[in-house]
This record gives sequence, C-alpha cells and structure tokens, in this order.
Amino acid sequence: MNRPIPFSATLIALAIASPPLLAADNTQLQQLQQEIAAMRKDYETQLKALEVRLKQAEASLATQAASAGQLPAAQAAPSSAPTVAVATPPPSAGAPPAAPSAGKGFNPDIALVLAGSYASFSKDPTQYRIPGFLTGGEIGPGVQGFSLGESELTMSATIDPWFYGSMSVALAADNSASVEEAFIQTTALPGGLGLKAGRFLASVGYQNDKHAHTWDFINAPLAYQVFLGGALAQDGLQLKAVLPTSQFIELGGGIGAAGEYPSGTGNRKKPGTGTLFAHTGGDVGASNSWRAGASMVWAKAYDRPFEDIDSAGNPVSNVFTGNTRLGILDAVWKWAPNGNSTRTSLTLQGEYFRRLESGSLVYDEGGQALADSFRSAQSGWYAQAVYKFLPEWRVGLRYDRLDVGNVNASSNTANLYLPSYSPNRTTLMFDWAPSEYSRVRLQLAQDRARYGLTDNQIMIQYMMSLGSHGAHGY
Repeated sequence: MNRPIPFSATLIALAIASPPLLAADNTQLQQLQQEIAAMRKDYETQLKALEVRLKQAEASLATQAASAGQLPAAQAAPSSAPTVAVATPPPSAGAPPAAPSAGKGFNPDIALVLAGSYASFSKDPTQYRIPGFLTGGEIGPGVQGFSLGESELTMSATIDPWFYGSMSVALAADNSASVEEAFIQTTALPGGLGLKAGRFLASVGYQNDKHAHTWDFINAPLAYQVFLGGALAQDGLQLKAVLPTSQFIELGGGIGAAGEYPSGTGNRKKPGTGTLFAHTGGDVGASNSWRAGASMVWAKAYDRPFEDIDSAGNPVSNVFTGNTRLGILDAVWKWAPNGNSTRTSLTLQGEYFRRLESGSLVYDEGGQALADSFRSAQSGWYAQAVYKFLPEWRVGLRYDRLDVGNVNASSNTANLYLPSYSPNRTTLMFDWAPSEYSRVRLQLAQDRARYGLTDNQIMIQYMMSLGSHGAHGY
C-alpha cells in the first residue's frame, strides 16, 4: 500500500537536490557583478572592431562578385536598391588589422547636424566684454533673435587596416564655412598607442574634444571661452597611449602650429601650442562610473589681438606677444541604475582652469600704441549636473565663475579696465530628445560676466542628426 509523502518532506528533498547556485553567497554575487561590469567595459571596443571587419568583408565580397560577373563593370545594370550608410567609429588601437578592401561601397560615412536657435537677451550681445582678461576666439552668448546656428557636416571612413580619417566642416549662420577637424588616425599601432595628424580638437580637459552638438548646454562655459576661445584646436600631431591595466589610464600629448587663440597667427614656422594630459577612471559597482584628469597647455602668442575697453568704457584694440601656460583639472561622475541610462541617469561634471601669462602688451595698437611688459595669474571653473528624469527628458544646472586674479601691465595698468570683480553665470536647462537623432532645448541664464550688469537670457535650440551617427565618447 502506497503512503502519501508529506509536502514538507518534498520541499526538503528538493532543497537538498538543488544546484549549488542556490547556495551562492555574497562573495560570489559580487564576483559576478564585477565580471559583468568588465564585459560591459570591453563591449564597445569589441563592437567597433567587429563593425570595421564586417564592413571591409562586405566590400570585398561585392568586389569579388563584380569581378566574376559576365558583364564588364561599365555595362552592368545599376541597382535599384538604395545604399544605406552605416556609422563607423574609429576602431580601437588594439583591434587586429583586417584584410584591405578593394571596394568602397560604404565609404565614406556622411553625417549632417542641423542646428537653429532663438535667443532673447536683456543686454546687447554686441557689447559683450569680460573685463580684466586677454580674450580671443568665441566670446559671448550668441546672436539675438532667430539664428541658423552652427550646422556641422562630417565625413569619415576606415581608409585601410592601418588608418582612419575624418573631416568636420562647420557651417555658420553668416554663410561662412570653416574646417573644425580634418585628421587621420592610426588604428593598428601596438601597445595601445594611437597617433592623430591634421587638425583636431585637443584631448585636454573633459569637454574640449567634444563637438558642440554633444554638449549639455547651448554655449561653452565661461572658462572655456576666456582661456581657450571656446575650444582648443591644433594643426599638428597628437599621441595617446592607453595603458594595459585593469583601471583605465590614458596618457598623451600633442604639438601644433601657431594659429588660433591662444597662440595667435604671427609665426606659423614655429610650434605655437603644446599639450600634455592624463586621464583615469573606472566603474564603482554596477551603477556608477567616473573619470578624472589633469592637463597642461603651452602656447606661444605672436601678435595676438584682442578687443577690450579702456577705463572710460571706450573700445580699444590691443596686441599681446608672449607665453601662456594653462593648467586644467577635470572630473566627471555618472550614475545609471545597473549601467542602463535608458530611463534615468545623473551626470556630475566640473573643471578648474589656471592660466599664467607673461610677455609684452601693446595697448591701443591703432592709436597710442603704448608697449610695456605684461604678467597675469588668473583662474576659473564651472560645475554642472544633468539629470534624466524620464526616458526623453533631462534637466541641467551649471554655474560658472572667473577670478581676475593678479594682473601687472606695468605702465599700461592704469589704462586697462581691471575692476575688482568675479564674472559669473548661472544656467538652467531643459531638453527633450524623442530619439538619439533629435533634441529640442530650452535654456535660461543669468549672466553676470560684465561688471555691474545682469544679462537675463532665454534661448531655445533644436539639433537634428541626419545620416550615419556614431557613438559618442564617455
């Protein structure tokens, strides 16, 4: 006669027979989390390398098929199917070289970013000056009213197993065009090395090498405007090395010709700028990551002009010749639940700048032309937070501040307008991004960069990406 087995006994038997995974302790769970984080860190690099190899293999097969056909290429019927451009980021330096491709069926990738804005300022932007600083490049909040903004056309391609190339052209609202970047980059150097040649945004600080359409705010921080003219671009060489360590460590430096601010255009036969930088970072658990860095910029200014106002408030044109040394400290912290930023995320970002300049200053070049020695030690910083509270919505807050510091213009000190004041700005941002290809942004700011004036600013911006769209950096 069969006797029924008690339910409690059945549960005990199942528990005894369960796999060892059910008895995993906290140490094993932590090990699994660490392994998942490491896999996530390597995923993007491996994916980029596979995309490059797939692209070259497809082009090679297409070429072989065309060669084996009965008709010569000149008589072949055109295909009715459209060619789809696929975004190809530059492969990592550690990726193995793929076989060269004879076909160029998918090259180059073409991307166009369309931008436009409307701005309302309580103070005249054409009279924008930041007193006490030798400025240059892009200074100020922008254009009042409707503006086409700055659109960007980028063409890029993997040239062969050893080189990648990219060019970005900025199209301004005044119908002018300028080459923002045009460089080649190695893809197969050993030891994590990568060499870039041409015109490029230097990898100093955190935001400098990022294009404007990837910024979290419409305009650059005040410190970037004053010390780098918006962003430091070099015509020259830049070498990077990613060390083979468990923690991300990147070292590098570059050299460039004299040209744009902060060097000036007086003598392009000699190097005008030099850079050194170091970055490190990593993951903290499954939801947090960070990066921090230190950078140095050296610039030789040859007859570098800048517009200023005298002590009576009248505009004057001055010229500086001498040496610039700029130090930058940067840090960023990112949070997303289990590394997934699809629904919510938080990014904290900040940079500190300190500049030393020494040389000679010609005051009122077109008038009195008073020349004498010049020295200054000045600083600035910004801090910002951007929070994604819904999958398509973000809010951000940024605070900028500059310190005039110590300025000694010798006999010209009395002529320069040097108020005892710390220019600052507070900015609030809301943006809506229904997809990775479109973004609409509202920005409100109180700009106190001008002594004794508060400029209340309202700006609305749209940015749309057309064509291939590569992944953005960290």
